[in-house]
Amino acid sequence: MLAEIKGLNEECGIFGIWGHENAAQLTYYGLHSLQHRGQEGAGIVVVHQGTLQSHKGLGLVTEVFHNEVLQALNGAAAIGHVRYSTAGGGGYENVQPLLFRSQTGSIALAHNGNLTNAIDLKLQLEAQGSIFQTTSDTEVLAHLIRRSQAPTFKEQVKEALAYVEGAFAFLLLTEKELYIALDPHGFRPLSIGRLGDAYVVASETCAFDVIGATYEREVEPGELIIISGEGMRSERFAPMRPRSICSMEYIYFARPDSNVDGINIHTARKNLGKRLALEAPAEADIVTGVPDSSISVAIGYAEATGIPYELGLIKNRYVGRTFIQPSQSLREQGVKMKLSPVRGVVAGKRVVMVDDSIVRGTTSRRIVAMLREAGATEVHVRISAPPITHPCFYGIDTSTREELIASKYTVEEIRQIIGADSLAFLSQEGLLEAIGRPDHLPLHGQCLACFTGNYPTNVSRARLPFTAVK
Repeated sequence: MLAEIKGLNEECGIFGIWGHENAAQLTYYGLHSLQHRGQEGAGIVVVHQGTLQSHKGLGLVTEVFHNEVLQALNGAAAIGHVRYSTAGGGGYENVQPLLFRSQTGSIALAHNGNLTNAIDLKLQLEAQGSIFQTTSDTEVLAHLIRRSQAPTFKEQVKEALAYVEGAFAFLLLTEKELYIALDPHGFRPLSIGRLGDAYVVASETCAFDVIGATYEREVEPGELIIISGEGMRSERFAPMRPRSICSMEYIYFARPDSNVDGINIHTARKNLGKRLALEAPAEADIVTGVPDSSISVAIGYAEATGIPYELGLIKNRYVGRTFIQPSQSLREQGVKMKLSPVRGVVAGKRVVMVDDSIVRGTTSRRIVAMLREAGATEVHVRISAPPITHPCFYGIDTSTREELIASKYTVEEIRQIIGADSLAFLSQEGLLEAIGRPDHLPLHGQCLACFTGNYPTNVSRARLPFTAVK
């Protein structure tokens, strides 16, 4: 299964703009607002005097781009990307957008998600002569487009999209058009906005606020949007299937000031905290949240229980998220560097520590130990998600069950491993009700595969007839 090939899994942020004279500069600000979605590489491609011009590099957005670089990226259309990689998937060649040049025109691709049949498609493409320059599954789409025999470029894109499976939000830039596509289940968030006469697209709506753009609407699952000098038009490359937006967007990934499919992230997380308080109250003196994604949850928990919320943990703002570091050793070191307990707040107190998830257990164990070292008399851990028991094949770095502590141990055993006085997870029913996306409504469903093992798509090795490749 694809889980064995960790290098293809990624969670990223994408941004695009069409029709603004400062496209590269605005893309820079948009990517900066999406930096939490990926911290290992960034890139921008612009349409400059009828050609595609690229700059990308390893590191944060502010490290890859400086004023001279941005001034050289002249053009009124651009796409950008921030990424993180799992083990084996790093390197400059995998930094996006990927740029492909040919005599018939150039293509730049930016992708958030994971193609579950990428390995099989690569094998078939290589058997027919394709040579891949990266280990990214994003490159598969470019080869499918170029090998399509459809009469127009738009139809070639549609045909290529029909062959890929899994989770994908694609931005595709040519010299004349910007294409936007979301997979038929809508695993990833993707929104359209306006900035004057310009069109903007981003993984999260917080990017619109940063540049002063106005939110227009969500990109629909299975939709292909084409933006050009003639405006924006919408078509379909696949029928819309039951919505399966990633639950971790609401729990962990998205910024609190973003709206994902019409739901504000901060409000959703507060509701998660309130529901968690109802399901798993605790006798304690203070409630504290693990920065940043759990702060809103902790506030909701405190409001519902009447236990005071306190800033018991401080985050070092110059250290990245431990969950998206590329190796376990870096994750463990990152926990020690990124968080500090506030001794004057937690000493002598019974503490409810609210967090968004327990994946491998490393972070939780270390935080509980730090709180005890700072003088906490009790540490009660409350998690605003169900136990993660199954790997994700759609773009999150949990690719084998062996990595997941909840797949091997009971809640009581996990409590002992992390050293907490008590431990409770939110129920699946509580998760759906708190966020406000009941799964019995086709357009409001969430992907719960990492909690249930019920995957919305077939994640086995692909078995597809490959008639499009000539």
